[in-house]
Amino acid sequence: MGASRQFRLARPDGVEIAVRVEGEGPAVTLVHGVGADAASWDRVAERLAGRFTVVRADLRGHGASSRIERCHVADFVDDLAATLDGAGVASTDLVGFSLGGLIAQWFAIGRPERVRRLVLLSTVAERTPAERARVLERADKVRDEGIASVVSAAEDRWFTPAFKAANPEKVALRLSQLKANDHRSYAAAYRVFAEADEGIDFAKIVCPTLVATGENDIGSNPRMARRMHAAIAGSRLVILPELRHSVLMEAPDQIADLILEFLAPAATAA
Repeated sequence: MGASRQFRLARPDGVEIAVRVEGEGPAVTLVHGVGADAASWDRVAERLAGRFTVVRADLRGHGASSRIERCHVADFVDDLAATLDGAGVASTDLVGFSLGGLIAQWFAIGRPERVRRLVLLSTVAERTPAERARVLERADKVRDEGIASVVSAAEDRWFTPAFKAANPEKVALRLSQLKANDHRSYAAAYRVFAEADEGIDFAKIVCPTLVATGENDIGSNPRMARRMHAAIAGSRLVILPELRHSVLMEAPDQIADLILEFLAPAATAA
């Protein structure tokens, strides 16, 4: 594995973004979801860093980055561009999970010259009005009542019963990490997650794309994955048997294998 480095980006609006870079080879950038941080990719990054330069940043309002009370998907997209600039990366393979997948979609549309290949993992597309209303309701509940108000529901959405039964300590740790988030930052990012799938023109995504989601993912469900796959020319679709939303915790090696297989031609060419 190549040298690892960490740095902080000062954004024009005063937000600071924590970034880490490790490994060597062509760049692959990993973007996490709401309530997590760059460390949620640790096992996947460990596997990828043997063949790639892995770039990760904490989203604004997450991990070691600055707290926030409001934001827009464009803020996250601009942060991603600045992250790549700070890491000295002109173009990258881009992997987004959940909210990170929405950020990756918008980035691939707005800055196509910077994205070689795209992986959309457990993200969303064209929610129904009722689905969007439920997410916005949860965001408002977190803002007004704190994160504990949605933790129980998160457990059921994220983990399969088998994983919960076999790994109670891991589940408890993840839920405690969720509760530790700044609730205003969490609510702001969750609202972006609720709204950022509106108006995406998937036909403008022109790079090779992999769309993957868990078979039993309640929020980022197979219907949405199939919609993305149908709309993105030449894309590949993978429905992961039995898994729900917590694929990075339940099946990190399976996810790493999937990403490595998809990105292998790019690594070979480089």
